Amino acid sequence: MVPMRSRNVRFIIVGFVLLVMALVFFVFMRSIASTSNDPVSLMQTVGIVTGVITGISVVMIIAGLIGKRHG
Repeated sequence: MVPMRSRNVRFIIVGFVLLVMALVFFVFMRSIASTSNDPVSLMQTVGIVTGVITGISVVMIIAGLIGKRHG
């Protein structure tokens, strides 16, 4: 019998929460970038941080969907 894989729901939930937090962070920082001394540099940094967090969250969601092996 082939061992089944079950979804890791915790990884999926944490991945989605991180994704939402990254988007909220980006939108919030975009709204206050106009008051910055160097808005271009600020948004470059915010974009890098948001991209890294989004990448980590996508990996966590995929890992959660693949699941863990039983057996």
